[in-house]
Amino acid sequence: MNASTNDPQEELAARLRMLQELSGLGVRALARKAGLSSSSLSRYLNGQTVPPWPAVVALCRLVKRDPRPLRPLWERISSPLPAPPKSSRQARPRPRNDLPRDVPDFTGRAEELAAVFAAVDSHRAVSVDGMAGVGKTSLAVHAAHRLAGGFPDGQLYVDLHGFTEGRPPLDPDSALRMLLGALDVPSERVPQEGLEQLAACWRAELADRRVVVVLDNAADADQVRPLLPGAGDSVALITSRNRLFGLDEVPPVSLDVLGPEESAQLLARASGESGGPEGRLARDPESAAEVLRLCGRLPLALRLAGARLRHRPGWTVGILAERLAEGTGEFDTAFAMSVRQLDRPHARLFRLLGLLPGESFDEYVAAALADVPVRTARAMLEDLVDAHLVQQPSAGRYRLHDLVHQHARRASAEEDPAAERERALVRVLDFYVHTAAAADAAMPFVSPDRAVAVGPAPAELPRFADKNAAFGWLTAEYGNLVAVFETAAVIGADAHVCELPRYLRSYFARRCGTTHLNALFERALAAAERLGEPLRLAEAYSDLGFARYNAGRTAEAAEAYAAARLRLKEAGDGRAEAELTLRRGYLSWDAGHVEEPLELFRLAGKLYTDAGCPEGAAHAAAAESWALLQLGQSEEAARLAREVLEVPHADAAWPPALTARIVLGVALSRETPEAASDHLRQALSLAREDGHLHNQAWCLNCRGVALRHMGRYEEALASHREAFELLDELFEEHWKIHFLNGYAETCRLAGLPDEALGLHRQALELGPRLGNRHEEAEAHEGIARVLDGTDPERAAEHRAAARVVRESLTAV
Repeated sequence: MNASTNDPQEELAARLRMLQELSGLGVRALARKAGLSSSSLSRYLNGQTVPPWPAVVALCRLVKRDPRPLRPLWERISSPLPAPPKSSRQARPRPRNDLPRDVPDFTGRAEELAAVFAAVDSHRAVSVDGMAGVGKTSLAVHAAHRLAGGFPDGQLYVDLHGFTEGRPPLDPDSALRMLLGALDVPSERVPQEGLEQLAACWRAELADRRVVVVLDNAADADQVRPLLPGAGDSVALITSRNRLFGLDEVPPVSLDVLGPEESAQLLARASGESGGPEGRLARDPESAAEVLRLCGRLPLALRLAGARLRHRPGWTVGILAERLAEGTGEFDTAFAMSVRQLDRPHARLFRLLGLLPGESFDEYVAAALADVPVRTARAMLEDLVDAHLVQQPSAGRYRLHDLVHQHARRASAEEDPAAERERALVRVLDFYVHTAAAADAAMPFVSPDRAVAVGPAPAELPRFADKNAAFGWLTAEYGNLVAVFETAAVIGADAHVCELPRYLRSYFARRCGTTHLNALFERALAAAERLGEPLRLAEAYSDLGFARYNAGRTAEAAEAYAAARLRLKEAGDGRAEAELTLRRGYLSWDAGHVEEPLELFRLAGKLYTDAGCPEGAAHAAAAESWALLQLGQSEEAARLAREVLEVPHADAAWPPALTARIVLGVALSRETPEAASDHLRQALSLAREDGHLHNQAWCLNCRGVALRHMGRYEEALASHREAFELLDELFEEHWKIHFLNGYAETCRLAGLPDEALGLHRQALELGPRLGNRHEEAEAHEGIARVLDGTDPERAAEHRAAARVVRESLTAV
């Protein structure tokens, strides 16, 4: 679509005419397929009228074209409501730079570096392969730093752990979610399931950016292929110990060990030698040559050996060679020598670090691992950084290079008793469960009430001042939390396998969708069955059911809830019963029932109250008020909503309060429109501040309903359209079922019967597919209202169909 004109409205019309040509359809046929009236479409094609954005999207989708390139042009000529203030999640942040520090003593590799830049210029990707310790990461990171100026939209780095001892390679699904998070892509826009969908989302995000991505330590071509950029100017630098033959479109650059001259130069630079005749290396060339041989001319080993010499001014090069010769092999010599210079506490901490299941770590994790105060752990880590045994990629974060990690792991297996290694690892698992529980408690959701059922918490845990701090920790530690879960499963720590996913529910609700949470809870359920404790088992079934409900797997959710109810009879826990009852109410409501969910919401509120949990009772009351509002009982809905707002809570945007303000905004819109508008304005502001796009769409749709009640149809339509643009951006078709009929009714009253019919028909298609019979009946009745004046016979047929649906619900 390359039409160009000085008049933006005519340019848009010209582009729409090109879409018509691509469709091969006449105006009437095209309008019918797009759900538009032929007269409206004619005005759009002739440039007489600016089409609403959903009409542009519908036309593009008919010819399988991406509508997003047309959005800036449409915004220039349309006249929507003033743009809402950008929330922190909506505004594009400062470009992310995750690159590790460029090594200051980078030496040689001129030919290989030139080959990398040539591959980037020709193919926008390159694969650097070679043996362990040969400097693949250093070369890729050095090249990325050199390229950074030409890629201002971000410099990203991810370790794929293809050859990290003690942990499996990072799966592409997790890697893509981390990369999309690094680009600050809102979680609501990230597909919940499907590797192909995730990869497509990643490519789409890179299409209009210039980003350099380092994909380090890849296992094979299959792991990398979904992570490669598509169209656009972004580039990828890949490293692997294997030649990635499966990536035919990515040129390879293979590294060998450094040549003799380059090895000598790197050793001199790393040791601080000037290169003059008076230096230690120059005075003892035979010992220097032996050091080069013992290091295998591997850059990493050379840097570690050079660092030892630099920090030991009393050593001769001969002493360094002797210490290196005491090692066990080419890869271990430098590491073993460096560790032998440590005192016993430092050496013990270094060995134990090889047990850590995650990628990077902080001083709190190290303190738990070694069972020392955090202040002591921090000081010891800094000493290990100085010894080049631990890296510090960013302030407060530490990691071990793969080869160093392997050496530490082997050394611990040889020197530390098995019981001590097990205790250290369990302390780390305990730390992550307790800290995740603390972070979950700081989030604005109903947190588990009982005490954490693993080992004791460490003396010092991170503190979370608010939900943003908690969410930040969960985001930063997500990879480690998954690794901890996997480690707990491997060693048979069933209590940790059960507990950890429970404290990630709030995080998953904000960021990661449902795929991973379902997998975690399935394994947590198996662990709970092995433990055989009724309450754990009931909670595991309930949590798995809720994860399946959020994934749209309603039949499986109902099965899990039924199993949870059976176990709760034995466990007799009021708080867990209240939570399960509330969840059953959500499931029943979405299935289109009326009386049952109301009864369940009321019962959940009573159970929460009896259990001493006013926050939970507020969740139940908010759910009941929303259901009553949908059933037309506005007065009772408003009464409950006011009661919810009286429950004190530190976060004004916590879910019950947000729901209550939305309910009041709609319920009061006819009688007291000013008060209603105020509630909806506050709700939308809170949702935007919180950055949750689903909630923003919810607020905007409800504002459209309220404005319709006030007779302000044009403003109502604008609010609905803004909401559905968000939902289109999120690819959340199943969410639309809650809003389509209300939007359609606004269109009907605004004199847009064709648009109203199209929206009702969408609801009629989605309702049965999603199992929401209530919205299916509403769609039939809405179509009948639209057809009353033009086709009373068909209107009667739809009313009869609505009655059949409602009778089937009553019978159930």
